Amino acid sequence: MATMLPLTDSHGRTKRKLRISLTDRCNFRCTYCMPERPDWLPRASLLERHEVLRLAGIFVDQGIGSIRLTGGEPLLRRDLLACVEDLSSLRARGLERLSMTTNASRIASLAGRLVRAGVDDFNVSLDAVDADVFRRMTRREAGPVFDGIDALVAEGAKVKLNAVVVRGENDDQVLPLLGWAMRRGLPLRFIEYMPLDAPGHWHRDEVVSEAEIVDAIRGHHRIERQARGNDPATPYLVDGDYPLGIISTVSQPFCSTCDRLRITATGELFTCLFSATGTPLGARMREGADDDALQALVRQAVWLKDAGYASRPGPVDRATTMHAMGG
Repeated sequence: MATMLPLTDSHGRTKRKLRISLTDRCNFRCTYCMPERPDWLPRASLLERHEVLRLAGIFVDQGIGSIRLTGGEPLLRRDLLACVEDLSSLRARGLERLSMTTNASRIASLAGRLVRAGVDDFNVSLDAVDADVFRRMTRREAGPVFDGIDALVAEGAKVKLNAVVVRGENDDQVLPLLGWAMRRGLPLRFIEYMPLDAPGHWHRDEVVSEAEIVDAIRGHHRIERQARGNDPATPYLVDGDYPLGIISTVSQPFCSTCDRLRITATGELFTCLFSATGTPLGARMREGADDDALQALVRQAVWLKDAGYASRPGPVDRATTMHAMGG
């Protein structure tokens, strides 16, 4: 299938990256992400492997060069390796990069196979290196995550660490996390706590801003801000050579350079992490829509994408929460 014109919205932003949630299920219960007893989607409503591949191909044919697999936790998808192999075949149609975001707690035994199947890099969620803080935030143990990170590194995989910083929960972990990551040569990104969790749970005063994170680091390290690109993280160099990123959605939204789209595990397209509604591509596909019709739906949804969080800050009112959206 011939590549079409790039996906561009009415604000002049071209979409280059797609995040695909393979499941809404997760084996962690992170306090900023989901309730202790979440309501899972019916399994029959989740995209089947061939449906994931079909939708992904429609986006690659319209200029998407990078796909990131998310969840929930993608390692809970039983046919994950086959999904990765399928999606890797899209390189022949223009896919340049296939990535995965994971909590890494179940990845140790699969690390080598995932790399060989075609995953180019991994983002691992690690909100604390202190075992007690980690347990309090995730309601799980940290040991398997550290084992998973070690296994990925041993396989030569590219690994980046992500840490959501919540005031009163793990803000005292900024320096320990930074030191742990620096000693291992693993890039780290701190993420401001965003209003995407259970309704009514998020509070603005729990957000540790980019400026506060930088100030905490500056007391112990030399930190220099670098020029920004399309990546959502503001780049910094710590002590002259260590790459640190800070995603400041709340205090300094990066909406003007956003080049991402998201598909939920049921095939619903969200053009923004904070969109109130999505476009039901999966449902239309199951109703018999052909690729041309699905492409038209995608292009219309992208064109109508609004300015983003910067234009309407605060919690979004919708049924879909962060664990189902894919982050």
